[in-house]
This record gives sequence, C-alpha cells and structure tokens, in this order.
Amino acid sequence: MNLKVLTWRELPWFKATGPQWRYALRNTIAMCLALSIAYGLDLDEPYWAMTSAAVVSFPTLGGAIGKSLGRIAGSLLGAAAALLIAGHTLNEPWLFAFAIAAWLALCTWIANHYQNNVAYAFSLAGYTAAIIAFTTVNITDISQLWVITQARVCEVITGILCGGLMMMILPSTSDGDTLINSLKQMHVKLLTHAGLLLQRETSGQIRSAHENVISQILTMNLLRIQAFWSHYRFRRQNNVLNYILHQQLRLTSVISSLRRMLLNWSEPPEVMFTALSQLLEELASPTVDKYRLALILRTAAPDDQAGYQHHAFWHRLRYFCWLYLNTSRWLRQFEHADADTRLSPPPVPALARQTDSAEASWSALRTFVVILLGCAFTLTTQWDAGEAALTLAAISCVLYSSSPSPSDSVSLLMKTLLLLSLFSFLIKFGLMIQVDVLWQFLLFLFPLLITLQLFKLQQKKFASLWGQLIVFLGSFIAVTNPPVWDFGQFLNDNLAKVCGVLLAWLAFQILRPSSDKRRSRRHIRALRREFLDQLSRHPRLSQSHFESLIYHRINQLNASRDENARLWLLRWGVVLLNCSHIVWQLREWKTDSYTHNAVREGTIQDLHHIMSERGVNHGRLDATLDALQKRVTQLAGGDAEDKALAGIIWRLFCSLSQLSQALPAEAAITAPVRVR
Repeated sequence: MNLKVLTWRELPWFKATGPQWRYALRNTIAMCLALSIAYGLDLDEPYWAMTSAAVVSFPTLGGAIGKSLGRIAGSLLGAAAALLIAGHTLNEPWLFAFAIAAWLALCTWIANHYQNNVAYAFSLAGYTAAIIAFTTVNITDISQLWVITQARVCEVITGILCGGLMMMILPSTSDGDTLINSLKQMHVKLLTHAGLLLQRETSGQIRSAHENVISQILTMNLLRIQAFWSHYRFRRQNNVLNYILHQQLRLTSVISSLRRMLLNWSEPPEVMFTALSQLLEELASPTVDKYRLALILRTAAPDDQAGYQHHAFWHRLRYFCWLYLNTSRWLRQFEHADADTRLSPPPVPALARQTDSAEASWSALRTFVVILLGCAFTLTTQWDAGEAALTLAAISCVLYSSSPSPSDSVSLLMKTLLLLSLFSFLIKFGLMIQVDVLWQFLLFLFPLLITLQLFKLQQKKFASLWGQLIVFLGSFIAVTNPPVWDFGQFLNDNLAKVCGVLLAWLAFQILRPSSDKRRSRRHIRALRREFLDQLSRHPRLSQSHFESLIYHRINQLNASRDENARLWLLRWGVVLLNCSHIVWQLREWKTDSYTHNAVREGTIQDLHHIMSERGVNHGRLDATLDALQKRVTQLAGGDAEDKALAGIIWRLFCSLSQLSQALPAEAAITAPVRVR
C-alpha cells in the first residue's frame, strides 16, 4: 500500500500550483456567482446558469470567448427552434415527436460537418431546443412556453457573463504566447523530424513520428483560432499565421520527398550525409546564416559528372533549406511585430477540412431514431419523467456523435450520472434540506467545486470524469426557488437521466459508427478523386489547398487503433501528395525545347492511366514505371537541362514505385506491411 498519498503534501490543495489555483478559483467563483444571480432573479431553474458557467470554463481567454459566442448563438437558435416546434405542435404529440427528432438530427448533421465554434453552436442549438421543448410537453397555457424559453436563455447568458467577468478579473495565460511558443517549438521539431527520416537506417518510429508531426501542426490551427478571438493583433495578422502553418506542412512534405529519394538511391555519396548533418545543425542555430548554408551546400553540390539522382536530391535539399529559412523569417517578423505593423505574406487559403458526409448522415439518422423511439415510449407509457430521459438522450447523441470513440464517451457519462445520483442524494437530503438560505449552501458548494476543479487539473487520467462531474452537478442537486423535497420525483428523475444515456449507449452499439477500416477506404477514395483533379489542366484545388486537405484526411484516423487502416491512409496520402508536388513543378518548369515539352506532357498524361477513384491499375502502373525509367535513362547523359528534367521524372518514379504495394480496385485492406 502506498502511504505517500495519505500525507498532507499529496492533498490537492497543497499540490496545486499558482496557475491551477487561479483556474480553480476563477471557475468556482463564476459558477457560484451565476447560481446566486439566477436564484436572485427568481428564475425557476437557476442551476442551469451554474451549468452554463461550468461549460464555458476554458483555460485560455480566446477559447473562453469563442466558446461563449458559440454557446450564445447556439442557445438563441435552439430557443427559437423550441418556440416554433412546441408552439405549433403543442396539441399534436406525435407531430411534436417527429419535429423535434428532425431538428436534433439536422443539428447533429451540421455539427458533424464543421469544427470548433460552429460545431459547438449547432450542438447547443440541438440540445437547447430539447431542454426547452421537452419541459413544455405538459403545459396547458401557451404563454408558459415563452416564460420557460426566456428563463432558459437568461440562465445560459447569466452563466456566460459570470464566466467572462471572472476571466477578466483572474485572467489566464495568453493564447498568443501559447501559439507563438508552439509554432517555434514545431519549427525546431521539424529539424529533428528531418534528422530522423533522412538517415540510412530504417526505424519503426518513422511512421508514428510523421503522423504526430502532422497532427501537431493541424492542432496549432485550433490554437490560431483561439488566438484570433483573444486579441486584435492576431486577428490582424491571421494571414501570417495561416501562411506559417502552410509552410510547416510544406516542410513536412519536402522531408517525406527527400526520404523517398534516399530509399531509391542505391549509392548516395558519403559527402551528402555529412552535408545533411551540418545543414540541420546550422538551421537549428539561432544565428543561422544563409551564406554559411550556401557554403555547406556547395560541399555536396553535384558536378558535371554527377548523376541525375545527385542533382535531384541536392536541388530538393536546397529548396528545403530556403523554405525553412523563409518560414523562420516570417515567424520572427510576426513575433516582433507591434500593433501597427502590417505583414503581407503570399496569399494562401485557410487550412482545408473535409467532412465525412456518410458518417454525418449516419449520425443524424441515429439521433432521429433515438429521439423518436424515446418520444414514442414516453407518449405510450405517459412516463412523467420522460422529459429528463429524452433530454439526456438528446445531449448524448448530439454531443458524442463526432467523438472518436462515442461508446466509450457515453459509458463514461453513464458512470458519471450514477456517481452523481448517489452523491446528489446525500447533498440534497442530507445537507440542503437543513439550510434556509442560499449563502449557507454556498459555504459547502464553494470548497467542493474548488476541490473538483483541482482534481480535474491534477489527475489527467480522470480529467474527463471530473469535468463531467462538475458540469452535471448543478442539474442533479437542482437548486430551485422555492426548493423541492419530493424524494419520489428526485429518484424518478435521476433514474430517467440514466435511462436516457443508456438508450443513447444502445443506439451507439446497434447503429455503430463506421469502422476505421471503412472510414480509411472512404478517405482513400476521396484522395484518389482529388488527385485526379490535380492532373487536370485547371485544377479545382490549388497546390496548398490540396496539401492541407490531404493532411487533414490523414489526421482523421490519427487516434485510430486500427494500425493497418492508418498505415494505408498515410501511405496513399504521402504518395499522392509527393506526386502532386511533382506535377505542379513540371507545369511550372519552363523550357524552349520541343522534346522536353513533349516528355513533360507525356509524363503528366501517363498519370491519368495509373489509377481511378476505385484503385490502382497495376498493369498500367508497371508500364508507366518502365516508361519513366526509360525517359530518365535517355535524359541522364545529356546537358544540365536534361539532367534537371531527368531528376524530376526520377522523383516521380520514386513516389509512384510505392504504389506497387497498393491493392488493385476495391480489394480489402489486407495484412500490415512494413513502412520504409
């Protein structure tokens, strides 16, 4: 038995750091203040204000502002929907059931098509409508509908305002500083990543490292959005941040391309590895100098007798160095820019994101079925606590439909509700029944919330459980004015809430989300379709947009436990991305030679015959690889322009050769294969 945890130094109040105390105090005061104000305004269910303050308790200012705006917009939209649905179907219960189920399904579908604040707003619009509409099923006076809706919206806004007030009084760490530090750390990590990939040995860590780098760059896009809301400086320089993220993704692509060339280069000279090590060391130096980089590159520069592989690799390595320096320059300018400085980087689109429409539609259908079945059961049995069950079922279906593992999330919520049922019984009928005024109860609630907040920060493994306990605590203790002490109603409501989550859990077990293997196949088909668009004379997507879209798709399965599905999606994404870069380079390569133009156009045309949306044509692939090798051989002995074109075509050969391991057409993804 570990007795160390019983010492006073291990208690959460003594272990907490200054930032942890600030976070816990800020959120606890906001929740207690929201409950007190809603109670003082004589709102019928003031605990919703406390819940609202808990939901918007974000660690950073930008995140809190963005989440609050999304919650306000979603709450107003959901309240309007509840007024329309309940107001027009109050006397038609089955029509009400179909209408509210359709609205929740629509909100689920839209929320799955977006991310961040938009997705959060539509999730709120869904279950806010459920919270309001399901509480109005037994009213007889239509005017009560407006009173209930107004009260719910007032409670939500009260909680948000209290959270915002406490964020101003006890501010958190700056989103901007976090973003800048993350960008600088990622910039250094790209050099470490290059050192890992550009080595002779093949390591099993390469694939996971590549996935982690992609995931972290895309995660910084979320930090960019939070910083956007935190300060006008980041809104003004948002184009610079977007450009830097695109450049870091491009650096990742170039590293992958260099590795592919090394794997297909039979005998690279030793001087190349020496120069590579020196370049990475120089780039990592804070006083990096372009002239010293040029001197190092010169030591490994190909001479007239060097082969086309040497030329291709050296030019790509030089491109990597200049690209890294350019990104460092923009990052440095952004860090030192004052409020009046306006920076104008090359225009690039926002980082692409693409939604799996099939999965979104399936989630919407699941929500519709759950709510309709729940309404049918409630109407048939006349269960007086059915509204509580339907509300929790709606929250579970809408909120967790886009979760990577919804069944686990719903199971955790069910465990949370069971713990809260027991805990709230002890609080409500053991303590609250003995107090007469709110401030006496707050003397107990305040230290309780601070302790839960500290547990949430210190016990990372159980952070989700502590967070849900904090959010749902208010709805279980149900502080009302006047208080209600009906034990039968309390037990019935708590049982209904657990049953509502259980219904959602059953729905996620029966109407299961797509497996990672099927999702991987859908993403791969989409990648092939988008790559074929890149081969057209006028592509719909720009090079940067296509690049960020591929990385977004790869990141969709980053948390998957299906190793093989992740492997194939990563392989297809990297191969097609490298090929697209070469296609764009061939388009931009200028020459006056008719022969070179013919070779270039023929190379691009060959790519059209290799694959379709359904898969790889291996017969055409083998023929194309042979044709590319012949072109390289013919151009290898020519002048500098011939060798330059031979190097580009050889890079394409290196990328396409990996497709020989791909399965034809729609064959299933088979056993794992080794990633080089």
